[in-house]
Amino acid sequence: MIELVIDQRRRDLGGGFEVGRILPFAKRRMVGPFIFFDHMGPVALPAGIPDDMDVRPHPHIGLSTVTYLFGGEIMHRDSVGSEQAIRAGEVNWMTAGRGITHSERFERARREGGSAHGIQAWVALPEADEECSPAFTHHGLGDLPAFEESGVRGRLLAGKTLGLEAEVKTHSPLFYLHWDLDAGARTNLPADYPERAIYVATGAIDVAGQRIDAGRMAVLAPGRPATIQAREPAIVMAIGGEPLGPRFIDWNFVSSSKDRIAQAKADWRAGRMKLPDLDHDSFIPLPPDPGHPAPAMS
Repeated sequence: MIELVIDQRRRDLGGGFEVGRILPFAKRRMVGPFIFFDHMGPVALPAGIPDDMDVRPHPHIGLSTVTYLFGGEIMHRDSVGSEQAIRAGEVNWMTAGRGITHSERFERARREGGSAHGIQAWVALPEADEECSPAFTHHGLGDLPAFEESGVRGRLLAGKTLGLEAEVKTHSPLFYLHWDLDAGARTNLPADYPERAIYVATGAIDVAGQRIDAGRMAVLAPGRPATIQAREPAIVMAIGGEPLGPRFIDWNFVSSSKDRIAQAKADWRAGRMKLPDLDHDSFIPLPPDPGHPAPAMS
């Protein structure tokens, strides 16, 4: 039933703000079209935090970023003119296509104090859509079907499953679920996609009789529904979909072509990618390739 269990690896995004990285993993690069999965926080952010904890403008190609918060607020700005705060229970879906830049800043927490807790996932685009026009959409609670049963509260964030469909445009068949489980509560994940995985954000659960603790992802074998039971109150995410085939990932770029990634890196290094309209005074430089010196900071 469980093919692989992946433990998060801690990564510092700058200014001491750490995430738990799950995907990509050496033994499992993708789950369906999901190629990247970071767990942010939970972390308390006191008023007056330095702005080096923000994620400054940076580029993407060939993917959609999906930001979902359990708590806190992040301000998103991008190069197609968007400015949108995201709060708990909402989805920011940004499709990079042929190229987009964006920033993510903790502006409210800087003013008032607050918290940060959520997931950022990347969804690779099918080859036919890798060079589509960049776009951004924000989805509030009304776009995301919710359901509740004994001890289980859930929300479908994207795609189709459990007889539900979210009002979020996707480019390939997939699903993305959020469950809140009371201790002892049980639920099931159907086998309607060939690739599926379950991530425990908080608490602990049993999947097919195997314990999965917080910070771990269980990649499921295809073909059979999975039974999930909470050992204690838990926040659980489930992802999956149809596989797209191999993808290359380098820094913030995803593509079916290494040459396309090389071009994107050259474009960013040379300043040929437009910065966000409302956040263009700083950016994250391209990291140096192995054996090459670091570029000058902006």
